[in-house]
Amino acid sequence: MPTVTFMLIDQMLSTGTVLPLEMLRGAESRARAERSRERTKADQIRAEGASADKKTTPLNLVTASIDGQPVKSRSGFTLAPDVALADAPDSDIIYLPALWRNPRPALRRSKPLLDWLNQQAEKGAAISAVGTGVCFLAEAGLLDGKPATTHWHYFDQFAASYPEVKLKRQYFITQADKLFCAASVNALADVTVHLIRQLYGPSIASHVERNFSHEIRRPFEEIAYSEGAVHLHPDEEIVQAQTWLKQHCSEDVKLSEVAKYFDMSVRSFNRRFKLATGQTPLQYLQNVRVDMARELLQSSNLSVNEIAEKVGYQDMGHFTALFKKFLSTTPSEYRTTVRAKLFRVNT
Repeated sequence: MPTVTFMLIDQMLSTGTVLPLEMLRGAESRARAERSRERTKADQIRAEGASADKKTTPLNLVTASIDGQPVKSRSGFTLAPDVALADAPDSDIIYLPALWRNPRPALRRSKPLLDWLNQQAEKGAAISAVGTGVCFLAEAGLLDGKPATTHWHYFDQFAASYPEVKLKRQYFITQADKLFCAASVNALADVTVHLIRQLYGPSIASHVERNFSHEIRRPFEEIAYSEGAVHLHPDEEIVQAQTWLKQHCSEDVKLSEVAKYFDMSVRSFNRRFKLATGQTPLQYLQNVRVDMARELLQSSNLSVNEIAEKVGYQDMGHFTALFKKFLSTTPSEYRTTVRAKLFRVNT
């Protein structure tokens, strides 16, 4: 069961905790509902065992404060934690909230938190911080030599306080391995959708995104500054193959010819590609095409048929079925949802 820990800190902005918590609960609920529907359709899923499917695993969501005592948010709400930091479990994901204006007083009281963050990072936890909450990562030394962003109001002070950190003022999101910095709550929502995608897959992530912020949003990979390349694995030939597939995704791609182009057998190409990326070449190509279709549905006036052709599908039925498999909605329904806020009635 993945554990997600939300740190509660005096004078925090509670939105940075409540929003991702509710988004994760929404993802968990949707996954449970989808699992239930699958069980009624296919008895064999029961035989496979639900516990073996990580994409339906429930989440352990925990709130913690440094001393275990309730904290007061900037808006005056009192938030009671589940545990003290000393009793917090090892975490798969950690959320650090933003503080209102100057975070220095809270940082002076945060040595136990800084030590814990270092321990959890060493154990492989993903840590997400929003706004001035990024200062906790910087104070812990976790961002030295790495990219980061924070709230625009605190840019100059952050740069002066943490000269070893590579501040990216022009980005709302940065990623350095498993460290995520978000400049705003909207950016934090995008990070959370990205993390949900890792936990539950693209269909659940799309469902949560459309329910919590169905206005036009660009994919995480397009808006985040990621340290190094976007392909976070060491197989250079597969990196080149990923780049080739992205560049040629609108064409009639034959994966056997792609394997030959990179001087590999089909079997070796499939094995190395999945080992490096966690996906087969076909799954990766389908993801690239669906992401491109999403962008075109959001930002262009091309018909769904024209978009299907632009992303490499001549069979409209196949394109629609694939899109629905990935995002749990048809292309037309997706366009209607994401573009609804672009238009208003003049009165």
